Amino acid sequence: MKTAKEQLELLKRGVADIVSEKELLVKLEKSVKEKKPLRIKLGIDPTAPDVHLGFTVPLRKLKQFQELGHRVVIIIGSYTAMVGDPSGKNATRPQLSYEGVMSNAKNYQEKIFKILNKDKTEVVYNGEWFSKFSFNDVIRLASKITVASLLEHDYFDNRYKSGTPIALHEFIYPLMQGWDSVEVKADVELGGTDQRFNVIVGRDLQRESGQEPQVGLFLPILMGPDGKNKMSKSLNNYISIDESPKEMFGKLMSIPDALMLDYFKLLTEVPLPEISDIEEKLKNQSIHPKEVKKRLGRELVTMYHSKKDAEAADIEFERVFSGKELPADLPELILPQQLFKNGKVWIINILMEAKAVNNKSEAKRLVEQGGVYLNNLKIDSPATDLEVKNGDIVKAGKRKYFRLKL
Repeated sequence: MKTAKEQLELLKRGVADIVSEKELLVKLEKSVKEKKPLRIKLGIDPTAPDVHLGFTVPLRKLKQFQELGHRVVIIIGSYTAMVGDPSGKNATRPQLSYEGVMSNAKNYQEKIFKILNKDKTEVVYNGEWFSKFSFNDVIRLASKITVASLLEHDYFDNRYKSGTPIALHEFIYPLMQGWDSVEVKADVELGGTDQRFNVIVGRDLQRESGQEPQVGLFLPILMGPDGKNKMSKSLNNYISIDESPKEMFGKLMSIPDALMLDYFKLLTEVPLPEISDIEEKLKNQSIHPKEVKKRLGRELVTMYHSKKDAEAADIEFERVFSGKELPADLPELILPQQLFKNGKVWIINILMEAKAVNNKSEAKRLVEQGGVYLNNLKIDSPATDLEVKNGDIVKAGKRKYFRLKL
């Protein structure tokens, strides 16, 4: 086992803040001395069925804890997900059904063990304790915090001042997440920087319950490929770990140059000295950003697929996007006759039939942004009805191509 100080140095990689570093060192020293692993908590609210790269940031940190001999505790928020975490939100989140949450949770569990060691991971559902709460228990928990302290925090304060409604149940969320820490006796809790308040509430509740307060280890928020917002499925600016090798590689090639180093630090196992060397070469222009992105793409595709897939995706990207050629595996799209009206078909229906978009609003935006082509001719209006023939090529966005079959 590594010394406490050696563990601390490894664990600090890519971390935005620790509350507090001194406390974490003490816990690590005690763990080494007593040969007893720390309990590292991560709460997951399965509000969507997909797992994207942003979600892998805390998972990779958990893996690092596991490799150092510690015990990971994943709390599936079967009850908190129905409330909805208000952190960083400017509106009340829609409440999910219990059935929807549990369906998503099953999918999450299948994905997290692509990264974590299953034998060193406990998975629990917070419904195990919250389903047993009486109304008196809810009142008792609610008495642990004041409305004034809640309103001190930006995500509530901004909404209150702007007149945006705050539902009463949203105030309960930090207490529920905090109580999870009491139930599992967490030594450390991981979270994004937007989770600071919730994690601190956990420390307070543990202290009141006679437990040693957990350390809060906060990770940076990973920006999506748009470079403007947190990676999020709801904003459609995410890269799923289940993307095909070609799609994953292509999306990584599209990220702004300013995000490259963050992605290397937070998503890959490339050593920090090597990342610093890449940074220096970018500064003195001895390496082109495109080559750095290709390296990033190969690293991540290899991680979630294979080295062979990564090399193939790299070659395909060069052929299609640099050589301006069509993809080698161009899929066919059979257009049903009922889509045709007077021999023409609405471009939005083509995009929907191809599943190139999630809904008609997204399809219209894609056309308006100049992202849709028929045989290399840009479609200018979402109202366009097209005369199409067998073998016509449609391009939707930067990476989706398909051949029409009538």
